[in-house]
Amino acid sequence: MEEQAGPQLVPGVKLGAQGLELGFGCFGLTGAYGSALDDEAAAAIIAHAFRRGVTFFDTSDIYGPLTNEILVGKALKQLPREQVQVATKFGLTRGASGALAVCGRPEHVRASCEASLRRLGVEHIDLYYQHRVDTTIPIEDTISELKKLVEEAKVKYIGLSEASPDTIRRAHAVHPITAVQMEWSLWSRDIEPEIVPLCRELGIGIVPYSPIGKGFFGGRGVTEQVSAESNLQRHPRFSAENLEKNRQIYLKMEDLAKKHRCSPAQLALAWVLHQGHDVVPIPGTTKIKNLDANIDSLKVKLTDEDLKEIGSQIREDDVAGARQNTSFAPTNWNYADTPRKKSC
Repeated sequence: MEEQAGPQLVPGVKLGAQGLELGFGCFGLTGAYGSALDDEAAAAIIAHAFRRGVTFFDTSDIYGPLTNEILVGKALKQLPREQVQVATKFGLTRGASGALAVCGRPEHVRASCEASLRRLGVEHIDLYYQHRVDTTIPIEDTISELKKLVEEAKVKYIGLSEASPDTIRRAHAVHPITAVQMEWSLWSRDIEPEIVPLCRELGIGIVPYSPIGKGFFGGRGVTEQVSAESNLQRHPRFSAENLEKNRQIYLKMEDLAKKHRCSPAQLALAWVLHQGHDVVPIPGTTKIKNLDANIDSLKVKLTDEDLKEIGSQIREDDVAGARQNTSFAPTNWNYADTPRKKSC
């Protein structure tokens, strides 16, 4: 991948067609999967990603909470702002008990945006997602407020995360949705029947998070232990019982990776990258060597036959455990937009 700055996001146009191939998910920088990085180390990761051609950085106000945006904002000050796309999210909050809740009320949208702008130290957010859907508030009300923020030049483009097909359609009717962020990897493929075709029908880009299976295809839980500090200690697929079953999936991936002369993690990421020009995955890491390996996944070329073989060997039906910890999903479970506890 040549060192170059990526272009801006354009609504209604496929993200990949605009030059964005791979983004960087910042969730792990503040300790989601292990120890948090200090400001200097995080800035070094982000700067290295930029030098390698990655210009799309994804954070959220719930990461930390709040501290991830501050950290990312400090790191991005070292980069040319006009060459960087900053994505962040709103809508998830933690109460005094630590339980997650969701809020999509217009006043919360505006207050969250203003606060994120201050923490990030930017004049506008390039892509602003609703992190989870508040089913007690009409999506039209939430998107209408986001539309006002676009008109005020505080937000460039609007996104949704983990939304149902109906929610995506209704939101898009109020204001064009630029991107939908969903979990998508070889072991999390339930967006394929409905979400992916809908996004392509509407011209919405797809931003897969956890494209390496939260590190599973990099050996997390198989060749290396899950950190005692990691959120994955509570994840169904990383429980001791399920990991033992899922180990067989990793072993199959190892064999496939040898055939393609890359690592299992690179093959998993390459598989996602080959799903279309409108697909921009956002793997994250706290290690430069893993970052380089992720970027080098762009060099792994797969034919249609390769994709079919990999997809048939690594099947979601064989995976043990749900794709999310339900305690971390206060809203729309399996895209059903199921009402859950809200925070406002």
